[in-house]
Amino acid sequence: MQSNSRRQFLTSLGMLSAGNLFPSSAFQFYPGNEKLKVALVGTGIRGTSFWGKRLVENYSDILTFVGISDINPGRLEFGKKYMQVDCPTYEDFDQMLLETNPDLLIVTTKDSTHDQFIIKGLDFGCDVLTEKPLTTDENKCQAILDAERRSGKKLIVGFNYRWSPYATKIKELLMQESIGKITSVDFHWYLNTYHGASYFRRWHGLRQAGGTLWVHKATHHFDLLNWWLDSDPKEVFAYGALEHYGTNNSFRGTNCRNCEHTQNCKFYWDITKDDRSMRLYVDHEKHDGYIRDNCLFRPEINIYDKMSAQIKYADETVVNYSLTTYSPFEGWRIAFNGLDGRIEAWLDIPWMENVSVAQAELHAREMDQNSPENVQSKPIILHKNWNQFESIQVETERGGHGGGDQRLHDKLFRNPHEPDPMQHTADIRDGAMSILIGIAARKSIESGHPVRISELTDLEPRARRI
Repeated sequence: MQSNSRRQFLTSLGMLSAGNLFPSSAFQFYPGNEKLKVALVGTGIRGTSFWGKRLVENYSDILTFVGISDINPGRLEFGKKYMQVDCPTYEDFDQMLLETNPDLLIVTTKDSTHDQFIIKGLDFGCDVLTEKPLTTDENKCQAILDAERRSGKKLIVGFNYRWSPYATKIKELLMQESIGKITSVDFHWYLNTYHGASYFRRWHGLRQAGGTLWVHKATHHFDLLNWWLDSDPKEVFAYGALEHYGTNNSFRGTNCRNCEHTQNCKFYWDITKDDRSMRLYVDHEKHDGYIRDNCLFRPEINIYDKMSAQIKYADETVVNYSLTTYSPFEGWRIAFNGLDGRIEAWLDIPWMENVSVAQAELHAREMDQNSPENVQSKPIILHKNWNQFESIQVETERGGHGGGDQRLHDKLFRNPHEPDPMQHTADIRDGAMSILIGIAARKSIESGHPVRISELTDLEPRARRI
């Protein structure tokens, strides 16, 4: 039987009132000295750091890890030491649930296995928090939806980009209808030859593992769109191709450490200089065969590296979206066209911001939840029809996904009772709608036809989310 400690934790997060306030009566988390009992499955970089070590360092007064699980025993033991926790470890996930009886299960495994652990956790009686994406195809998505409904528990998807001050300011301007009814959006995301390439050397380069970057990476971007527009996607038409990585190169090797082309390969990555990757992955390859520094040009890569989609929303907004994975720089641009004006926003476009930092370092700073970099002022341009434009300066941060990481964690674990007027907290429907765009895009490429979101699961798109 589940403990009283924060029993309604994620259940409460799903119980939004009409005014977007959390019911305070559901947030009596701390009877006596009890802490939220947390179990983690998946001890890769994301699991052991963002959902592991960072929680231990910042929230140990209100939560405790009661179990950690992974199929790789070596990575499991390293993860325990890295997180600095004193709890049992389990190769058998079911055994962990039975012996630890957690209040909250955090899922950070390979994308294609999310559904297995989410469904088992919900059916066991746990609330579940999963790393994005929710899952990788529509059948698994439907199974997760069904599990949440029958379990009476709740699932939250850990979208962090929503929480950054810059993304929040865009949301605020749209909620104020500062440019009237939104009619169309142009949204373009650029991954550089450091970060973009990294997906193709990992398991993410295999469609059967990550669902393609339409799902694994673009779920971030589609969630932002859904949240900003406050509407559900209705139909998707897309193009995609693999033109840069995979077999699109004259030479290839086994992996970077054992390659004869290191002198003339611009993508050579020396994993031996990354101490954590060596200890987390290389030292434990013998257990499951997972190679972290795989060749970007291996023939088994079967995802897209060029992607473009047109998305029609239930409120008739039309979005033009693209994702490039081999850009010379990393950044994004968006423009909202409304009946009364236009909003333009961007981050890390070099010639627009005079960015001089190396691209590899740029990504490292973003991923660092403890980045010491000072707060910077970034512009959002507000155009009003028949008026001069206004440059709105927004204080934003480099580290932790633009400051979103800390704000997400604080809301989930420290201040869940506080109002959420911007609707930052992402529930199962948000998680589903974000991946369904990517799944529909994938299906559209395969069929050559538009794909309706309502054909994928039993969720019916709404013109307004609430």
